[in-house]
Amino acid sequence: HDASSFIADPTLAEMGKNLKEAVKMLEDSQTRTEEENGKKLVSGDIPGPLQGSGQDMVSILQLVQNLMHGDEDEEPQSPRIQNIGEQGHMALLGHSLGAYISTLDKEKLRKLTTRILSDTTLWLCRIFRYENGCAYFHEEEREGLAKICRLAIHSRYEDFVVDGFNVLYNKKPVIYLSAAARPGLGQYLCNQLGLPFPCLCRVPCNTMFGSQHQMDVAFLEKLIKDDIERGRLPLLLVANAGTAAVGHTDKIGRLKELCEQYGIWLHVEGVNLATLALGYVSSSVLAAAKCDSMTMTPGPWLGLPAVPAVTLYKHDDPALTLVAGLTSNKPTDKLRALPLWLSLQYLGLDGFVERIKHACQLVSRSVWSLMLLGDMRLPFFQVEDELSSPVVVFRFFQELPGSDPVFKAVPVPNMTPSAVGRERHSCDALNRWLGEQLKQLVPAGGLTVMDLEAEGTCLRFSPLMTAAVLGTRGEDVDQLVACIESKLPVLCCTLQLREEFKQEVEATAGLLYVDDPNWPGIGVVRYEHANDDKSSLKSDPEGEKIHAGLLKKLNELESDLTFKIGPEYKSMKSCLYVGMASDDVDAAELVETIVATAREIEENSRLLENMTEVVRKGIQEAQVELQKASEERLLEEGVLRQIPVVGSVLNWFSPVQALQKGRTFNLTAGSLESTEPIYVYKAQGAGVTLPPTPSGSRTKQRLPGQKPFKRSLRGSDALSETSSVSHIEDLEKVERLSGGLEQITLEASSTEGHPGAPSPQHTDQTEAFQKGVPHPEDDHPQVEGPESLR
Repeated sequence: HDASSFIADPTLAEMGKNLKEAVKMLEDSQTRTEEENGKKLVSGDIPGPLQGSGQDMVSILQLVQNLMHGDEDEEPQSPRIQNIGEQGHMALLGHSLGAYISTLDKEKLRKLTTRILSDTTLWLCRIFRYENGCAYFHEEEREGLAKICRLAIHSRYEDFVVDGFNVLYNKKPVIYLSAAARPGLGQYLCNQLGLPFPCLCRVPCNTMFGSQHQMDVAFLEKLIKDDIERGRLPLLLVANAGTAAVGHTDKIGRLKELCEQYGIWLHVEGVNLATLALGYVSSSVLAAAKCDSMTMTPGPWLGLPAVPAVTLYKHDDPALTLVAGLTSNKPTDKLRALPLWLSLQYLGLDGFVERIKHACQLVSRSVWSLMLLGDMRLPFFQVEDELSSPVVVFRFFQELPGSDPVFKAVPVPNMTPSAVGRERHSCDALNRWLGEQLKQLVPAGGLTVMDLEAEGTCLRFSPLMTAAVLGTRGEDVDQLVACIESKLPVLCCTLQLREEFKQEVEATAGLLYVDDPNWPGIGVVRYEHANDDKSSLKSDPEGEKIHAGLLKKLNELESDLTFKIGPEYKSMKSCLYVGMASDDVDAAELVETIVATAREIEENSRLLENMTEVVRKGIQEAQVELQKASEERLLEEGVLRQIPVVGSVLNWFSPVQALQKGRTFNLTAGSLESTEPIYVYKAQGAGVTLPPTPSGSRTKQRLPGQKPFKRSLRGSDALSETSSVSHIEDLEKVERLSGGLEQITLEASSTEGHPGAPSPQHTDQTEAFQKGVPHPEDDHPQVEGPESLR
């Protein structure tokens, strides 16, 4: 039976049914065929006037569906809507129920909202070990901290309600933030509270001992003492139980002692607060349960859509919390907890804890798998240890002499800072490429690419924020690690070839190496043609044309390398970008092929331009010659023959024996020639020898099946050289022999029907050669006839 049949309230039953049908319709739209998508009107995306007659629910949902999935054909790589489960339906139902409950009478509404808020607060405080706490539910994550700051101001400044900011002016408050805090948090607090930026104090992280993403407690104490001496009031400290970037946890126990000593409000936030629901919690995170307030985001942790964030706090004065905005007398404000109230009841305590535990298990699985790749030049650093932090951050890097083997490269005396910076930029580009590849291959992994100030570009795996939403499983982690292992040879090979490719380009005339820190491939190179203005930064049409032809030629070689063209990093000039290398590449052959092909394209382009001028002049000369020939023909035939009737009679009685005079344009010589030899010898091309086609000498002899730009095996060097030399010698012999035979044949054909014809014996020798039969007096081996050789 349908569950809605057991609900006494028909409106509530109909709401649940309609919500289920609406969500099902929107989810089924992802499986629509392309024909159905093609039926959508393009004008549906254009805003229009409100229709006079109303529409039914199905039509409105169809419009919403088209707006949600209308761009999937244009952007096939865009992420689709999250597949919402039953717990997600409960969260969505909470928003619909909130609107319905708000229509009740005031007394019923007050009782219901008070019950919902009390239950949700009690459950969250017990789950996260926060005794005797209150809860504030808010949509914006930072909104809870802003309200806590207002509460701290009202608590420390008793006359603030009466005198306002005059009290703050006499004794300025100070809010302490870690250098590893989320970006923009301090500016948001100042804008919400109306405080100047000098009221913010940025506390640096550890530099000598401990994690470089943890707050320096000793330096913080020094800052607090300095502020007190200057007549300021230390107001609030924001600590991290899992920084936004790498998930580091501050030493909350020591920070709590310091705050109690100086009367500072301690607020904690971070993803590691989720581990408070587990049976085993690290001491640093467990100390957060004793803080004054903390902000949590259960929506991403549990995979619940449209669930508000929660700020738990402790305070005994309800009047101050009301003034600060943490509590409200409006029943509708208390309904913010309704989606979370429904979802927690659906999941239960066991389901809630199981989600958190599953994310931590994924972290442990990835940690041990990445440790096995430590010997493959993929060191990683994990934020704390595998039991306390549900975040793993790692990166690929180049090992430099005297570098720190844990994470980052440190400059050494024999290396300049520019060299170290160049290597870091190269590794940053490789890590960005690795992150994009992994996100495409394993979309359920939830990897994110981030830039750290000290370490550079890193990859972060934080299943607490993504696993419940994406449905990440242990098999996805194994696939992720396998993909990393498969990409390691490509990264290592590309990194090794970068310097070799750069040296080869710098040693080659006509090529310019372009240092692009954002390109993850072997390198970027630009061909400098004869008319290239090196000092200009504008686009070069001639260079773009050469590079476009170069790209086409290189792609026709069918090598494992990928090529693309684009503007230079610092100018608008076109460049050639060489992609990642999956195998050992011969950089010298690659550079030689690039410069030789570019020169050939440039020479052909110049030849075509010169040919255009030559052809234009030749056409003009041909027109003059044809005009002269027409005048000579008129003088030769006479005026009477030009009259239509008279000319026909004269031509019948006395035909004119006129020779056919034409003109041919020789592209090789660039001159006009007569067509008389063509009619004399009765064959086009007799006596005309085409110029030989030049063959490229830059392509080296490769073994069978060997792709371009690949290094040959060392053991087969001697064999390949001997075989290639002998093969070339055989080809040269055949070409010399065929050339001799062709010359004999042409001489025979040129003397046919003329005085001085060859003797019958010589004719017989020619016929014997044409039939492929060796002559007794001939020392040459038997070869094919000249027709087949041509």
